[in-house]
Parts: sequence; C-alpha cells; structure tokens
Amino acid sequence: MTELRKAEVVDDDSRFADFVAERADALLRYGYVLSGNPHDAADLTQETLIRLHRAWPRVHRKHDPESYARTTMARLHVSAWRLRRRERLVWDLPEGSHLDTLPSGVEQELWQALGALPRKQRAVLVLRYYEQLTDEEIAGVLGVSRGTVRSHASLGLGRLRSAVPDPAGTGTAGPAGPGPAGSTGPGAPNPTTTGGRTR
Repeated sequence: MTELRKAEVVDDDSRFADFVAERADALLRYGYVLSGNPHDAADLTQETLIRLHRAWPRVHRKHDPESYARTTMARLHVSAWRLRRRERLVWDLPEGSHLDTLPSGVEQELWQALGALPRKQRAVLVLRYYEQLTDEEIAGVLGVSRGTVRSHASLGLGRLRSAVPDPAGTGTAGPAGPGPAGSTGPGAPNPTTTGGRTR
C-alpha cells in the first residue's frame, strides 16, 4: 500500500469516526421510531453503521452519509419485518437520555398507536412525516411502487385516527400542533396530518 493510499485510509477512518460521534444518537432515535423498541433500534443502528463503514470511501465522496444511513436503516427494518412477520409490539420508552421529556397522555397514545402499526405502514409514515420524503423517494427506499406507499400510508393513518382521540376537535388524531421539522421524539410532527405537503 502506498503512503498516499495509507493517508487516505486514515483520513476516511477519521471522518467516519467523526460522523459516528456526531450522528449515532440521531440514528438510534430514528431506529427507535422505525422499530418501536430500543433493542431493535440498537441492532438497526449497529448494522447500519457496519454497512456504512464498508461503503464509507464511496459514500462520503459521492453521497450524503446520513441519507445513506437512513435509507439503509429503513431497508433493514423492512427486511427484518419480512423475516419476522409475527411480532408482538409493546409500548416501552426508549432507554437513555435522548428524550427531553416523557410523552404526555395523547402523545403517548399516538406513539403507542404508531408502534402497534405493521412494520411497513410504520416505515412509510416515519419516512413521510419524520424524514419528509416524497412518495416517490419512499418507494425507492423501500423497493415498492408509489401506489403501495400510498396504500400503506392510508391504512396506517386510518389506524392512527381510530386509535388516538381528537382532544382539540381539529378533525385529526394526536397532538394539535406539529413539533420542529425533522424531530423524531415526542412533540414531533403529527403523522396524522399532511403538514401542508401535497401528495
């Protein structure tokens, strides 16, 4: 190996370590929203970072590493669903200090309802309302058609609306107002409204 190549490898490893230090907690939260429990979230995050490390020289030069990681996580999540079609999901607050506050009554009901959705419906809603991806982008991430994305979104939203009361009388389920864009914890954008996005 030439000295130049050795220097590139060291630089790549350093950049990857910086990325992990900066973004691992956010990826873990994203994994939790996708999977519904902290153990699967940790597994998703670990496997994603392993795959990202293998692809790092190519990814960090040509692509956005975080986008690559989130796409990988979504695909791993759906693949796991295919392997384990029967799964009992229970409400369990994520471990650690990554949540600023515990969810209030209605927010907790919304998170429970989201966690109880079938994996594909949950993945579509997370990608649409938390990642702000278009239906076409979601279809690409999950390897399905746009019609399938819309179907999963419609079914998932229907289940959320029937599971969560409408305390403010707004005609939508869950908290009355969305949280900050890109948020993945309690107070995050309400996945039962489109947030003004055109579908």
